[in-house]
Amino acid sequence: MIKPMLLAPIAVLFLLFTACDSSSTETADAPEDQLDIPALLPRPDALQTTAEWDQTQSGYSQMVGKLRLEDPDAIEPRITIAKIFINEARVTGEHGHYYPAALKLLDEALELNHKGPKDPNLEFDALSTKAGVLLSQHEFSEALAVARSAVSINPYNAQVYGAIVDANVELGNYEAAVKAADKMNEIRPDLRSYSRASYLREIHGDVEGAIDAMKRAVRAGAPGYESTAWARLTLGQLYHRYGQPENAAQEYAIILRERPNYPFAVAAQAELAMDEKNYEEAERLLEEARSIIPEVGFYVDLAKLYKIQGREEELTATKKEIMAMLQDDVDSGHNMDLEYATVYQDIYEDYDKALEYLEEEYERRPNNIDVNRLLADLYVQRGEFGKAQEHLVKAAVTDSKHPKLAELQATTAEATK
Repeated sequence: MIKPMLLAPIAVLFLLFTACDSSSTETADAPEDQLDIPALLPRPDALQTTAEWDQTQSGYSQMVGKLRLEDPDAIEPRITIAKIFINEARVTGEHGHYYPAALKLLDEALELNHKGPKDPNLEFDALSTKAGVLLSQHEFSEALAVARSAVSINPYNAQVYGAIVDANVELGNYEAAVKAADKMNEIRPDLRSYSRASYLREIHGDVEGAIDAMKRAVRAGAPGYESTAWARLTLGQLYHRYGQPENAAQEYAIILRERPNYPFAVAAQAELAMDEKNYEEAERLLEEARSIIPEVGFYVDLAKLYKIQGREEELTATKKEIMAMLQDDVDSGHNMDLEYATVYQDIYEDYDKALEYLEEEYERRPNNIDVNRLLADLYVQRGEFGKAQEHLVKAAVTDSKHPKLAELQATTAEATK
């Protein structure tokens, strides 16, 4: 899969309210009778100029006010704050704080809704939002079950079908994913539905169709918003992956004009520089990206750069930072097996440890083509071409045209002649 942040965005738009400082008032010293409402963290300076930050603070403050001043058992404000937190996790990279906080609020909302006469609309909203958080935590089977519960309440909402698409894709249930995507597009063709169509087309080998659908997703979004930047980033990555780096560079540049300091676009520019062996520029861009948000992928890319250049001191320090960040994500309930496998394979070259993590992931979702491709790659590096071939067969069931898959197929065929 594309990195977790590229799971479908939940676009949360808020009315403008007067901003206040309650985003930092939830502290350990609060009186015992106060509600335990998780804090909205201050954004890094580079992210405070985006259009939605004032709206986010104001929306959070209003919802906290409703709970504190009007009704401490209110359900809807809890769901709204959870949605704010989901968006903030995507924007700031503070997954360890926001996703557990969102799940706490959503579980409270569901529990409160079950105490009185159950409101089906609030039940649906909480369940569909919870499914999105579980996807971000890589709890795909649970996310699918929760999304299906939401659909049983309201089968006419497009967003929840997006969660069903994502969960089925991650679990390798591609036929079910296509059916859910078709239903989603039938209900509401928009950025989220077009982006699902794009990814499924790529999975099934229709690269041009995937690019066309992602262009539609970009056109459906509002310039400057995170969801639109994400869609354009994904379009750029499609261009990059399938041999059109000039088009990729153009898309990344547009993102940064519309949404300055979007760290994933900066890091994507670094990937292009790495391809050209312009290591000085790649390092500058990666340093810029990680100065905006603490995304572990930026540290992994820096470690790869240090390794190429033989900069052992910086590599050792960055390895320690990566492992600490991965552990922090695990401690907050995030399944990081694929990330650990990548680090052990590419940074430490500890193929045994990498295999342990990949086998754990394979046990959970044996039909996912990306997991099988990664296992095949690892077995090729271990010189176990027979086992690599077993996983390449499973990685090719959808007729994917992924360049790495083709490379592994050629390498394995040559080695087993």
